[in-house]
Amino acid sequence: MDDLRIKRAPRIEAEITVSGDKSISHRAVLIASLANGPCVLRGFSRSADCMNTVVAMRALGITIEQPEPGTLIVHGKRRKLTAPKDLIDCGNSGTTMRLLAGILAGQSFTSRLVGDGSLSRRPMGRIIDPLRLMGAHITAEGKEDTAPLKITGSPLRGIKYTLPVASAQLKSALLFAGLFAQGKTTVEEPVPTRNHTELMFDYFLVRTQRDNGRISVFGDLVPESRDFSIPGDLSSAAFWLVAAAAQPGGHLLVRQVGLNETRTAILGVLVRMGAQVREAIDDIDQVEPRGTLEVTGAPLKATVIQGKEIPQLIDELPILAVAGALASGTTIIRHAQELRVKETDRIAAIAHNLRSMGAQVVELDDGLEIHGRAPLHGARLSSFGDHRIAMAFAVAGMFAEGETVIQDVGCVATSYPGFEKMLNEFANPKGFRTATPVISSLAHPRHGE
Repeated sequence: MDDLRIKRAPRIEAEITVSGDKSISHRAVLIASLANGPCVLRGFSRSADCMNTVVAMRALGITIEQPEPGTLIVHGKRRKLTAPKDLIDCGNSGTTMRLLAGILAGQSFTSRLVGDGSLSRRPMGRIIDPLRLMGAHITAEGKEDTAPLKITGSPLRGIKYTLPVASAQLKSALLFAGLFAQGKTTVEEPVPTRNHTELMFDYFLVRTQRDNGRISVFGDLVPESRDFSIPGDLSSAAFWLVAAAAQPGGHLLVRQVGLNETRTAILGVLVRMGAQVREAIDDIDQVEPRGTLEVTGAPLKATVIQGKEIPQLIDELPILAVAGALASGTTIIRHAQELRVKETDRIAAIAHNLRSMGAQVVELDDGLEIHGRAPLHGARLSSFGDHRIAMAFAVAGMFAEGETVIQDVGCVATSYPGFEKMLNEFANPKGFRTATPVISSLAHPRHGE
């Protein structure tokens, strides 16, 4: 698909599921590839990004079967990979490139990681510097520490390293490298980020230590082969959660979605903005908790998003910016300079598209100031080749007068290949299963003001 056309949507009354969590899927196939036998992964994301990781591991000698959509059988090789015959193409996936760099740093061969034009502009110095401290031979062949990356595997040593930026990808790259290092590798993060890698190491019986923001892994350990089930992607659900929250009386249930506490900050923001948000965890024994979310819409009010919650909201900030445009008052997003180095400069892209739709926006060095409740009107918008920009403004189009056209939306398959179908169902809800309230708990207890 090239262009996406959206008109104002009717009131949402729906029950949905979303495909497997992208962040967890990447990590699951990587750790399963290093395990001591076959692992069955269920609920694997169908996104192009995650399939890039699958293709990369196959290129490194790992047999991966796909007996049905969403299910992989990964035949782990006890951390011993095979030299690739060609370049390893990571496509648009920064997660693939950064985490795989940590693994390849400890192998016995040379490899080169390449990506598309967008990925080739994203900073890689943040992983190169600490991996070199561990003894890795890694070179960025692009300008300003960008891809392609040439990695010649070498013996690694454990280090203690404090993250200069809050980055789950950087943390995970170093923890994966730590599996191949002598001694203990410790990563200290000043602000908590997604903890999927640590949880999965524990699940696959890799010894870790966690204390006061420090995460340690011990070298020369082989993950134990185990089957694993991946919950639905909360970052994908976020678009529909905001759409329902911004419609007074709108009602949405999302079932079997991941509810990891390092990912649910968006629920707290929506509660602050006035939406009714309830959650119920279905199985507390899961290493990655999952359950049901219920959102009931209300007139939204502005909020401030900044500080320690930013790293746990980084993927949701584009759609929360749209929520700010639909809310009364001025929504402020600060300390989000990381958005400048995503698939595009997301701060500039959000500001440009919101202004094109009639919103009043001030672009800040590290965020946005959004003056809400100006009537939005349809416009012809660019995705800037960024999947989250495309999807966020598709939702904005559901609230605009006239037709909104998002150009160049093929990028959406990067993370959410079923997005267009779901969007059409929201616009034409006859086929939806009617959502009925099922959760009696109070509004999200961990995140309210």
